[in-house]
Amino acid sequence: MGTGQLVAVFGAYGHTGRFVVAELAARGFVPVPSGRNARALEELADEHGLEARVAAVEDPASLERALAGTAAVINCAGPFASTTGPVIEAALSAGIPYLDVAAELEANLDTFAHYRERARGAGAVIVPAMAFFGGLGDLLATAAMGDWTEADEAHIAYALSSWHPTAGTRLSGAVSRERRGARRLRYSGGQWEYRTDDAPTLEWGFPDPMGPRSVIGEFTMADVVPVPQHLPIPDVTTYMTAEAVRDIAAPHTPAPTATDESGRSDQTFLVDVVVRSGGVERRATAGGQDIYAVTAPLVAEALERVLTGRTKAVGVASAGEIFDALDFLHALAPHIALDLHPQKQMTA
Repeated sequence: MGTGQLVAVFGAYGHTGRFVVAELAARGFVPVPSGRNARALEELADEHGLEARVAAVEDPASLERALAGTAAVINCAGPFASTTGPVIEAALSAGIPYLDVAAELEANLDTFAHYRERARGAGAVIVPAMAFFGGLGDLLATAAMGDWTEADEAHIAYALSSWHPTAGTRLSGAVSRERRGARRLRYSGGQWEYRTDDAPTLEWGFPDPMGPRSVIGEFTMADVVPVPQHLPIPDVTTYMTAEAVRDIAAPHTPAPTATDESGRSDQTFLVDVVVRSGGVERRATAGGQDIYAVTAPLVAEALERVLTGRTKAVGVASAGEIFDALDFLHALAPHIALDLHPQKQMTA
């Protein structure tokens, strides 16, 4: 547990940031809320009895002050295209680990591209996309791989009962769309490619009792960035249930509403991962409640493992690369229901 270690949480007053602050405190850490909105910070700090530190990405000195004396920093502030670089720089300068919950494809690609060699050379730890989108899918794909050293393809399908996006999700999505224009991204043949055609509508056979559901294929989420960074899989595809896509695309879909004392919404999820190689497939699934809330135990568990040396890599590393994937997933048992399906031969 945290044993009183200070952990800076940049963007602590956001929807996901609040879950992260609560989870860190429950694990014995002392969160240090940080961000540009002084009033929101003070309200959050007063609520939890914490010290708030105002900081902005345009002011490196303020970030240095925010991270002073902390054991690590977790970046929860989107759009991550604007915040990852400055907060990573501050973490490197302070000599502390950096983790974020970014679901922005371009921001995550930038983190691997711009900081991989520098962080490895410094022996620093940077873990991007340590969230529901990104880290969880990567851990499931790594666990499904098991003792395989390579695979032909990986498929990650999401079934969300609904998707009420936060303001941060909408803003991050707008930034990503602005960066890629009218194009969409796909990872195929071991490389990224831009597409201008519409993503296909398919049917995905989720495990019973859910069964077949209509999904949008090539609905490329953050998971597609970390998986091929460490697993030799040339084709990685993500899918999203059509109802959830309609929810997030609609401009007037409301933000999540709390339905329990922890602040979780009533949204449920199932992540179904299939890895295929040579006519054989392996599968891993995880279900739970509220994609934003479950991000908190994901990133907090990652933080604990980084700070206690339960890691397998340095530099910029994805969840499946730096952690023991199966052990990590089992540690999330209070928050997700994990199911590893037997290996089976694919039918023609």
